[in-house]
Amino acid sequence: MTSLSTPTDSQKKSFLSPNQLQTLLDREEVLLLDVREVAEYQAEHVAGAHLYPLSQIAQLPLPASDRPIVLACQSGMRSQKAAAKLRQQGLTITELQGGLNAWKQQGLPTVGQTAKAPISLMRQVQIVAGSLVLLGVILSLTVAPAWIGLSGFVGAGLVFAGVSGTCLMANLLAELPWNRG
Repeated sequence: MTSLSTPTDSQKKSFLSPNQLQTLLDREEVLLLDVREVAEYQAEHVAGAHLYPLSQIAQLPLPASDRPIVLACQSGMRSQKAAAKLRQQGLTITELQGGLNAWKQQGLPTVGQTAKAPISLMRQVQIVAGSLVLLGVILSLTVAPAWIGLSGFVGAGLVFAGVSGTCLMANLLAELPWNRG
């Protein structure tokens, strides 16, 4: 049996590899919470994961379960933040080491609207945001200086996404036909 290496002190960090998590999920021994945003979760997630967005963690009650809690996100950064918040409440939390990226690198399956899409939602955000910034700079140099505001607006949106964990552009892009599965 794969153990969770549950710490006695609820403040200690605990991690599972993707393969360890898969084993525990197959046995229904853990509760997996995906702390990404709704659009990211809908696009692709680990089968059996429950959505528990980091941006709403203070308002949402934990799903009822007597199983140990494992947190996952895209790369491990948001699950680290969520785990710190939940550990402050005295909970023992385990994290998926490397997040969904590590999960997919191990060839483990995902489900969702764009799980098999050739380009991820986050790459689409990077392409659109980069294009808008570049367009704003070019237009400000060739048409009117006020167009630099477009670059500033996109930059402010990216800062907001980084600070809040909520990417409004990703939410908008998730509604486009090619991202709806």
